[in-house]
Amino acid sequence: MRALTYHGAKDLRIDTVPDPVIEQPDDIVLRVTATAICGSDLHIYRGKIPMVDDGDVLGHEFMGVVEEVGAGVRDIRKGDRVVVPFTISCGECFFCRLQQYACCETTNDGRGAILNRKAITPPAALFGYSGLYGGVPGGQAELVRVPKANVGPLVVPGSLGDEQVLFLSDILPTGYQAALNAEVGEGSTVAIFGAGPVGMMAAACCRMLGAERILMVDQYRYRLDFAVQAYGVEEINFEECDDPAELIIERTGYRGVDASIEAVGFEAKGSVTETVLTAAKLEGSSGKALRQCIAATRRGGMVSVAGVYAGFIHAFMFGDAFDKGLTFRMGQTHVQRYMVELLQFIEDGRLVPDAIISHRMKLADAPRGYEIFEEKQEDCRKVVLTP
Repeated sequence: MRALTYHGAKDLRIDTVPDPVIEQPDDIVLRVTATAICGSDLHIYRGKIPMVDDGDVLGHEFMGVVEEVGAGVRDIRKGDRVVVPFTISCGECFFCRLQQYACCETTNDGRGAILNRKAITPPAALFGYSGLYGGVPGGQAELVRVPKANVGPLVVPGSLGDEQVLFLSDILPTGYQAALNAEVGEGSTVAIFGAGPVGMMAAACCRMLGAERILMVDQYRYRLDFAVQAYGVEEINFEECDDPAELIIERTGYRGVDASIEAVGFEAKGSVTETVLTAAKLEGSSGKALRQCIAATRRGGMVSVAGVYAGFIHAFMFGDAFDKGLTFRMGQTHVQRYMVELLQFIEDGRLVPDAIISHRMKLADAPRGYEIFEEKQEDCRKVVLTP
């Protein structure tokens, strides 16, 4: 089969690799009909994620038609069309029983990214995301093996097109979990830092949950313009505003928002000091977006972190968070917990996740798709690939 493979930073290629086969009784093999480039894929593309080997197949947002079914698969049949969560979870361990599927302690033979690990078990394996998370081949390919198929894949109705449901695999549940973690409800005021795909999905979910005001911070005019039109946000361009949190405080009567959602992650554009510390590997992530969240949120408010972070963070300003009595919630998304509910919202027309798609390309053009997405060319918001 043909698949997108990694060969170093900014060196992705379409290669011919062996077809996947059933390895365990609860596996399925999927013929991919749609896949997408995720913002977290760009961390790999930039060479920022360790333990990615030459030839690794990328991609964790995908769906398709079932080609083969293992003997232990219960509810999925050959020919079913399914969307697959990016987390691989067993459904039976301590964490899965709590519906904390991203914490599954049985599927990942890697170590995860935690530094002060002690003897704790690693988090769930992820598709297409380095040996830290199991080294499982991803779905930016013609075919993919899906382990733990009794827990992950969701059969989707034929009345909905692939693009309408594809983002159930990652960014839509991630945006939804971010909004729930922020306790967004009727009348809420929310600041969202980052107008990438996850930030857009968070805005859509906040609006659906009844948020009264959504203030969105980003540096790209075209993304902010789209968010204003699609979700009615109040835009703040941090290329034009040195301190977005200060402006947010002013706009909320000098109180702050009820909640901030951080949808940028560890490569947020930080200070010169942070750039130097990161280059010297004395810091794992830029803390600028987190500091902005802490500053913009009212006393007693929520900070919901959907962006990916790793390692040490300079100037976290924990004292400010304590003084304000803030609550932090964060972590990988427990996708399986939300998929059925979100599918219903899509069917009801309450969510239209495919509205953010700006580019549709063939899998053969995936390297160019990564370049467009990375460089923010052609007003790129989200790239969907079809084999």
